[in-house]
Amino acid sequence: MRVFQHILTIATIGAATILLGAPYAAAEQGGGRYWTPMTASTAAEHVTAKTRVARKEAARKKERSILNANARIPSDAKAHNLILQVNTNDPAAMNLALNNATNVAQYYKELGEKVKIEVVTFGPGLHMLREDTSPVKARIEEMALSTPEISFKACGNTQEKMHSAEKKDIPIIRQAEVVKSGVVRVMELQEKGWSYVKP
Repeated sequence: MRVFQHILTIATIGAATILLGAPYAAAEQGGGRYWTPMTASTAAEHVTAKTRVARKEAARKKERSILNANARIPSDAKAHNLILQVNTNDPAAMNLALNNATNVAQYYKELGEKVKIEVVTFGPGLHMLREDTSPVKARIEEMALSTPEISFKACGNTQEKMHSAEKKDIPIIRQAEVVKSGVVRVMELQEKGWSYVKP
């Protein structure tokens, strides 16, 4: 019986030694800092800090899920592409197209998703991109610096027709690129899957 009690005492001491030594061994493997007992106040502070971190993480997850739900698009969706057509010499329509472009760019920027927006002008809408007649030239210059996702295309066919009618060169603002045909440009982009909007 004494031998059994002696073995039981040795086993109890051995188990206690292992249990007490485990935090020190774990601390040594995790960077050399040793566990120190906490007072009641530091334990409460530790629990409170952990609770705050958990609440913040839960709030972030909720915010992300709300954004994704509002967008109704998975966050790993492909890049978004939009054509905005301007074919009228109306400053209100031109400003509306620029508003649409800016709003779409900002929307996807906030979601962290890529977007390309192309404003295509032809017919009377070419005045939007003419150096000498554009009522929105200053705004386009500003947008080109702040929103590189938005680009501008001017119809070469319209430019030639205006050149013939006005008997002078038709200068295009430097932020725009001349394409052979504005209508063909719209068609080709749609065939590649771009979304089309006429403001």
